[in-house]
Amino acid sequence: MLNVGDYALHQKTGQVGQVSGYGHQLTDGVYITTLKVKITKRQGTCQSTFVEDTYSTWTPIQAQ
Repeated sequence: MLNVGDYALHQKTGQVGQVSGYGHQLTDGVYITTLKVKITKRQGTCQSTFVEDTYSTWTPIQAQ
């Protein structure tokens, strides 16, 4: 299970970031857990990007 502060890899996009929270989305009348992840900054940028997607699309990885 991924917890706030863990690092995660998005299986479809390959993006890596740190879990910052949880959420949910309603699909076909069913609530599905989502993760909110702060994506690791790219070199040369000073903006943070957050991605929220279903829990099952994220895989835990070791801290960078």
